[in-house]
Amino acid sequence: MPPLLQAKLLHVLQDQQFSRLGSRSVIKVDVRILAATNINIPEALATKRLREDLYYRLNAFTLSLPPLRERKEEIPILLKHFMSRMSERYARAPLPLSPTMMQACLDYSWPGNLRELSNFIKRYLILGDEKLAIAELHPKNDSNGGTRGEYGAKLAGDQPGGLKSVARTAKDEAEAEAITRALEETNWNRKQAAALLKISYKALLYKIRQYGIAEAKSHRLSAGAS
Repeated sequence: MPPLLQAKLLHVLQDQQFSRLGSRSVIKVDVRILAATNINIPEALATKRLREDLYYRLNAFTLSLPPLRERKEEIPILLKHFMSRMSERYARAPLPLSPTMMQACLDYSWPGNLRELSNFIKRYLILGDEKLAIAELHPKNDSNGGTRGEYGAKLAGDQPGGLKSVARTAKDEAEAEAITRALEETNWNRKQAAALLKISYKALLYKIRQYGIAEAKSHRLSAGAS
């Protein structure tokens, strides 16, 4: 929060009232503030990024939440929770969390904490490739020194193009397959397919050209005519 807004928030907390922009009427407030941050507070205070008077006004009670790497016992529960939530959101059947997958997640340090874990499950659910998901937890992607077991070494050895290349290829293949399926379901009506995929018509045309899907269709039609 910029220092100017910090000062305004401090006034609201002290006076328990505020006025809307352009208005002369005063609005009384009686609220409790729940504030969260992932910054280094002593450093922010020292560099004036955080106002000291606002900090002490807010700091009536502090709850420190350790990073996910220090709460390994919660990871299996969180994996199942996010898998259930993502499968419901994207209308897909939940994917299994094998012992190998679970161990890979336990060995990883999750520098991005819950948000990283949630996005990891989302990608796994959409791509549906366990080996690719596990390879994503390679130590090169782990800035906090997570370890890699035999699964990581094997997968890295099996992918000469590098993990980024493998991930990009898998993503492109999954995207092209989803677009082709949508086009076939709509009898190649591109506007309906775009609506089904929840992307713009222009974006769909770009993707069709990018993956050569239209050309593949014309080849099939030519083969059928002959």
